[in-house]
Amino acid sequence: MTTVLVDAEGSDEQRRQQLYDGTIMFYTPRDSVAALRDHAWELISAAFDPVDPREAQEQLEVEKFVERAAPLKTEFTHSLRSKELLRDLLVDFGCEPETTYFDLPKLRIVTHSGYLTAGVGYAYKAHRDVWYAAPMCQQNWWFPLVDIGSTSALAFHPQYWNEPVDNTSSGFDPYRWNATGRKDAAKYIKADDRPHPTTSGPVPNDPQIRVVGGASSMLIFSAAHLHSTVPNTSGRTRFSIDFRTASLVDLEARHGAANVDNESTGTTLRDFLRASDFTPLPEELIGQYDEGSTHDGTLVFDPTAAG
Repeated sequence: MTTVLVDAEGSDEQRRQQLYDGTIMFYTPRDSVAALRDHAWELISAAFDPVDPREAQEQLEVEKFVERAAPLKTEFTHSLRSKELLRDLLVDFGCEPETTYFDLPKLRIVTHSGYLTAGVGYAYKAHRDVWYAAPMCQQNWWFPLVDIGSTSALAFHPQYWNEPVDNTSSGFDPYRWNATGRKDAAKYIKADDRPHPTTSGPVPNDPQIRVVGGASSMLIFSAAHLHSTVPNTSGRTRFSIDFRTASLVDLEARHGAANVDNESTGTTLRDFLRASDFTPLPEELIGQYDEGSTHDGTLVFDPTAAG
């Protein structure tokens, strides 16, 4: 059974343990989330001006859409203001800034009706984030910038929480991904053959859970949850933000969700920054998670190298 808790009270430590047990957390809109949302929407509106971003795909050729979306995503993710607002958000949610680490927030753009499903608009197939070489104590945070419905949400596949799924994670290494797949995202428009880890075959769509909320409502869930992007049939482009956190306490204790089927190599922990001062994790701790990789690629992604 998977539980969805709404506006749950309790400490961050209690929340993390519930997440590691498979609970999904939903929070109604907060000012701290809205502040990050407004910052992102200002950048989005400027990038697509004078077109309404939610309807831009109706007025732009897909190549022109990508020309606007690609630098927009990079600007948002790597701006100092995004980091500062994210730190404030985490403090508002009760996270200890000295021991909470986050990766940079990502702007996701999901167009409707199959207009763009590759590259900067990639529609994620069923996957666990741990298949992308994430630590088992990683928590995923996700919120929409505009109101969404069930036809433009995330889908969770809870029957696989404790059940292994045949998957392609053994072929994923984050350092090769940084050097090619992540760097070249904007080059993929009609199709996307990058090695995103996913299930080896189809998985039943049902039962599934779709948690639907308004703009600036927050979902938090374990990186071990199998989830996917719902094909957007809403008639409007969906904009959302996601980021990930990891507790230094849990990293040092090797505490987190159970690993049922992840075979990826390397680690994404070099992407994480301490909330208090934006410094990276100690390399000696990262080394404890850096397993199986040949280090053939780029250890830390360089946004200036993006094609």
